[in-house]
Amino acid sequence: MQHNNKKPGIAYQPLLDENSTNLCAKYIHIVFVVSAYWIISIITVFVNKTLLSSKIVGLEAPLFVTWFQCVVSTLICVVMSKLAKIFPQYVSFPEGNPWNRETIKKVLPLSILFTSMIVTNNLCLKYVGVAFYYVGRSLTTVFNVVLSFLLLGQRTSMNCILCCAMIVCGFWLGVDQESLTDSFSLKGTIFGVLGSLSLSLFSIFTKKVLPFVNQEIWLLSYYNNVYSCILFLPLILLNGEIPVIMSYENMGESWFWTAMSVGGFCGFAIGFVTALQIKVTSPLTHNISGTAKACAQTVIATFWYDELKSTLWWASNIIVLLGSALYTRIKQLEMSRNFMKDAKETQKV
Repeated sequence: MQHNNKKPGIAYQPLLDENSTNLCAKYIHIVFVVSAYWIISIITVFVNKTLLSSKIVGLEAPLFVTWFQCVVSTLICVVMSKLAKIFPQYVSFPEGNPWNRETIKKVLPLSILFTSMIVTNNLCLKYVGVAFYYVGRSLTTVFNVVLSFLLLGQRTSMNCILCCAMIVCGFWLGVDQESLTDSFSLKGTIFGVLGSLSLSLFSIFTKKVLPFVNQEIWLLSYYNNVYSCILFLPLILLNGEIPVIMSYENMGESWFWTAMSVGGFCGFAIGFVTALQIKVTSPLTHNISGTAKACAQTVIATFWYDELKSTLWWASNIIVLLGSALYTRIKQLEMSRNFMKDAKETQKV
């Protein structure tokens, strides 16, 4: 009788190595996606700031700049849709018609909010510094809690409310400290608050519209950009930007259109990497990543623009960041508890 002298577990060593390799590849992929989100998001903010308020560009037509970004995003979606039909094995894009009457009826109200959101966000960025941009736009979480209760009847725990109070205090302190500097803009701060409100409303109503497009985020983004291209035209006219555009001296310069195209591509890319980051990680990780990115963005902006900020100004940023991070963590724990509770009740049944 022959005895097997091989040590237990040796036969499984190749399998373990393969699993370790797969896990390592997964982590590398996640790091790559999160890094791409950070890089593209920060670049987008700085590119938009340059287009909207730098002396290099010098075009006082913020709505026109924002409209062009929507046009670029729409064109990219159209190209991807065409490529998906020609090369379905390489390119994937949901099929849909933005000119369908039922689609217009269902999506157009959301597109109005989408237009309002990107207008107020860009106007906030135009008038405030990049370093203050995060604090100026920090009330989105607070509006989410308030509007979810008023519109959806969803109640929020006391811990989450305390986090919101912390964010409001950080915002108030940030505005107070920013008002002591030359870079403070009341108009920009107001647009920041309106931008937070618009983003919150957009997020809530997006959940209602997504079932109509079969939960296809990219299809909804395509529709929103198409309709926004049209909605912007009367706004540009009412804002008196047509004479400014017609008299702009760099309108025929290739560098100007290159910069505008880069801004439009960044606007599309940030939507793509945001969705990709959520897909390869989780909504919680995305929120934590976004909060950490905002901190890095603020630090980079102070160095880039050579800005000196007071201790209390930095404290306001830390308070907002901590409040946002704690809120995200508390919501994640509450969702986990609710999931476990539902699972136990299902098992009992």
